[in-house]
Amino acid sequence: MKEKNDEYYMKEALKEARKALRINEVPIGCVIVYQGEIIGRGYNRRMTDKTALAHAEITAIKKACKKMGDWRLDDTQMYVTLEPCQMCAGAIVQSRIRKVVIGAMNPKAGCAGSILDLLHMKEFNHQCEVSTNVLEEECAALLKDFFKDLRQ
Repeated sequence: MKEKNDEYYMKEALKEARKALRINEVPIGCVIVYQGEIIGRGYNRRMTDKTALAHAEITAIKKACKKMGDWRLDDTQMYVTLEPCQMCAGAIVQSRIRKVVIGAMNPKAGCAGSILDLLHMKEFNHQCEVSTNVLEEECAALLKDFFKDLRQ
């Protein structure tokens, strides 16, 4: 059996992003892992659900909390194809996710280091470990192709 590492789980997040792509949503995907098991999955559904809250990370957090039976997601890791926005970064801190692994950074809206770094603010009662650029090219290409097709 193949060892499950950051690339393995990011590929799972990319599968979620492709679900968004199939319904003409911005292709962002996310999975949350606890003790080697995926406990939450999500993909972008803002247009479909007609709510600003339907981000991949928020959906995955909701599912993971339900699976864990708690709002705290201590000792979990999140794998997300695009750097979280301010809303999602706040939800990550609030849910106590231990580590966030990011595919592509988002210089226009990212809040895990690009514009702000909400995941490392010492003023908050929780900070996250962060790892970036895991399968960056594949994550970025999915988004670039989506927006290129949208403009045509």
